[in-house]
Amino acid sequence: MDKEESPQVNRRATRFSSSTPNLNNATETTKTSNPQPLTLNDLVFGGKCISFDDLISSFPGRRIQIREIIRLLGPLNSPMIPLFMYGGASTGKTSSILQIFRHLNRPFVYSSCLTCYNPRILFESILNQLLLHRKNVGNGYSSVKRCERPSDFVNFLREALLNVIDNLKGNTGKSSSKKSGGRTYGRMVYLIFDNLELVREWDKSSIILPFLFKLYDILKMPEVGLIFISNTSPDTYYSDTGYIEPIPVHFPDYTEDDLRQIFMRKEANPKLYSSFLDVVLRPFCRITRRVDELSTALLPLFKKYCEPLSDLGVVPTEEMKRRLFSHLQPHIAPSLNEVFRVPSRPYPEANANKEKAKRKGSTKKLGGCEAFDVIDFHMSISAKYLLISAFLASRNPATLDASLFDSTGGSDNRKRKRKSSEKSMEQKEAVEQELLLKGPGTFPLERLLAIFQCITSVAENSIDEDKGNDGLGVEGGDGGLMSDVLLQLSSLCNANFITKGGSCPLEGSTRYRSTVCEDMALKVARNLKFPLSKYLYRR
Repeated sequence: MDKEESPQVNRRATRFSSSTPNLNNATETTKTSNPQPLTLNDLVFGGKCISFDDLISSFPGRRIQIREIIRLLGPLNSPMIPLFMYGGASTGKTSSILQIFRHLNRPFVYSSCLTCYNPRILFESILNQLLLHRKNVGNGYSSVKRCERPSDFVNFLREALLNVIDNLKGNTGKSSSKKSGGRTYGRMVYLIFDNLELVREWDKSSIILPFLFKLYDILKMPEVGLIFISNTSPDTYYSDTGYIEPIPVHFPDYTEDDLRQIFMRKEANPKLYSSFLDVVLRPFCRITRRVDELSTALLPLFKKYCEPLSDLGVVPTEEMKRRLFSHLQPHIAPSLNEVFRVPSRPYPEANANKEKAKRKGSTKKLGGCEAFDVIDFHMSISAKYLLISAFLASRNPATLDASLFDSTGGSDNRKRKRKSSEKSMEQKEAVEQELLLKGPGTFPLERLLAIFQCITSVAENSIDEDKGNDGLGVEGGDGGLMSDVLLQLSSLCNANFITKGGSCPLEGSTRYRSTVCEDMALKVARNLKFPLSKYLYRR
């Protein structure tokens, strides 16, 4: 997506926050020089068209999706039913569709609901691009049309689209001109809406989403194609409003082989980097398969991996690989803990705690018992707290959550106890036997997240009181952390620590069940120095 012309770079990079400096540079150049007016060529990706082979090689593991999208777009001037591209974050949806249009050399308008964070900005961004309007100091950085209501947007959009289509039809016979480079653009115009799931955050009245899905039926223009890009599946959008449902194209998570091909591209020393990926890629893939998170985590590790080398162009031998692995191994576990924004403890302190655990283990083994605060598998700190939350949700009755996880975090347990009668004791024993036969109970996602927030906030406060800033780093109410917790919940389900059951017919929500025994939960809790017994209901 590298481009030479600044207007195209600014417009096509709207989904990235890094485009802000480019916009500032564009405004500075606008003040000092008079830019050329925008033309129809600015609706095309720009730069040199790429071949189909280059397109496929640029996106490992996306051959099926790219072929399907090109088939659905059809030949030049072919009408199309709206597309719905969906998949997890950092799975290549946006990059793929932009490079597909670069390959096809067709005009399109791209708008991201991340940067266009309200209806007016979204509407005006589309109209500015269609009407070839550039904001600058001469027009006071104003839009070509002020549009806030969907009804006004439809009128302005139809007028702008007709104007663009007429110009495209007029330029059909001029395909041999220098600017078009001997390629025709056709008469189709495509509107791309990215980050569609974010509309729910700023569209509280739930008007914009149904309006965007109905836009194809409202316009009734065969020369217009609509493409929606979302991180969530079509099932999360209600389809009872009578619009034509878009054709879904799913982008699954990358496999380990796909990620290896992605990271191996454009490497100066492929054999050295391949030996590095042999060490780190598999453990990191168990936690996340997002390219952006992996690239951020692997960059400092590769620098650490190459520290013993004086020549980075050397081809590593087996002996050298073992030496480099021994140098890198102590740094892998702390880096794994930081993938989900839950910082691990500094490495020197981790070493001290490890030595302390070894000494404790040796002394306890002499006494005939094991050190239960040392676990023999790796798991991020946040995932450990999520595992404890699931265990508590399965073992404790839901009616006791308010008393166990009160405003003080359940820390004040000094409550008045009534003397139990023989009848109440018998009832408790009967209930205990019944629950023992039933096994761990199920719980909804909302209850799990509520317990997770309570125990992490209590743990954070206690760590802050004892050791200042050395700890969990969990921010209460952080939406970014909650999205990461959902990813970790999926990982725990895949590892069979938590099972996912069917939906409750009354609530309509999916229920979960913890499969962890009490010994394992206590082991994880001791590793975190979390007082599990304080929150566990003993019958």
